[in-house]
Amino acid sequence: MSEVYAARRARLRERCQAGGSASALVTRPANVRYLAGPAPQDTVLLLGKREDVLVCAGPSDDRPSAVGGRPDEALRRHILSGPGGDPAVAAADLAQAQGADSLALEEHHLTVARHRAVRSVAPRLRLADLGGAVEQLRVVKDEEEISCLRIGAEIADQALGELLESILVGRTERHLALELERRLVDHGADGPAFPTSVATGPNAGRRGHRPTDRRVEEGDFLSVCLGATYRGYRCEIGRTFVIGTAPADWQIELYDLVFAAQRAGRESLMPGAAYRDVDRAARQVLDSAGYTQGLPPLTGHGVGLEIDEDPQLTPAAMGKLDACVPVTVEPGVHLPGRGGVRIDDTLVVRPEADGGPELLTITTKELLAL
Repeated sequence: MSEVYAARRARLRERCQAGGSASALVTRPANVRYLAGPAPQDTVLLLGKREDVLVCAGPSDDRPSAVGGRPDEALRRHILSGPGGDPAVAAADLAQAQGADSLALEEHHLTVARHRAVRSVAPRLRLADLGGAVEQLRVVKDEEEISCLRIGAEIADQALGELLESILVGRTERHLALELERRLVDHGADGPAFPTSVATGPNAGRRGHRPTDRRVEEGDFLSVCLGATYRGYRCEIGRTFVIGTAPADWQIELYDLVFAAQRAGRESLMPGAAYRDVDRAARQVLDSAGYTQGLPPLTGHGVGLEIDEDPQLTPAAMGKLDACVPVTVEPGVHLPGRGGVRIDDTLVVRPEADGGPELLTITTKELLAL
């Protein structure tokens, strides 16, 4: 992986130099990991004028971590000498010592106080904004990254499939969520990709619902949204079921509508498709059925080292999809007091010649009565 990390840093360096900066300071943890591999907490990365350096708050354990291995061994590590120091401030001091005259910072990640501390320790450096340069590099994944997402999706599918085989009536949302997260780890995940959502009855279909002590009842909609983290990469799956009995007519009608919207979004995932057009494909199915109000603010989003990355598939989003971009497609409808439906998949954008979008989360989307 050392060559992969070096190539990523080289691409970032080209962007920095094009913007007039001789060096850059990367502080956002997911970005440090992308450029340097799994690193200890609070580590920052200096892309220096003469060499790149990982600046760590304290001594690190050189054993491979449980979430993907060691930091890039080609990088020199600078360990702060005492407790309480700020690696970002130390990195700015190193950049100045290397003879840099400018330093690009991730201003969207630094606090004002931290920015001031960097300026005070390196007054001769011209500070610039690196912006979202690293996040932009992260949008398109290589096949190794996609492989990690694929394994994470398999783990999430396994955990969900096992839960569906168990008795659900009478159990609480909170208990089911905890069981799902335990099963994720049992099957090899680093942990959940985000807090697992289990919603029953009138809670079903709410995006981001936090599980409560409400118990599953016969005839409920049950919506579940979970994800696995594998070697740092995070995927997402969401499904909706009916508990105990054959679904009511209104449940079938609502489910079929959301399924049609989700399918329209999935089928629009092609290289060159505008982000807003993917959102529109799913949203217009729901709009045409009279569900204009209360729809989620987005149809989907990118996934990777974070569960919510670019691109954002929203009505106002600018930009177009590239191949090898993993995204979610997750439309839903919630009817206050009655419940609702959410269907959520993680897919990878692929050209039509390669079979079109690759579905990573394969648990059935048939409306099952459990």
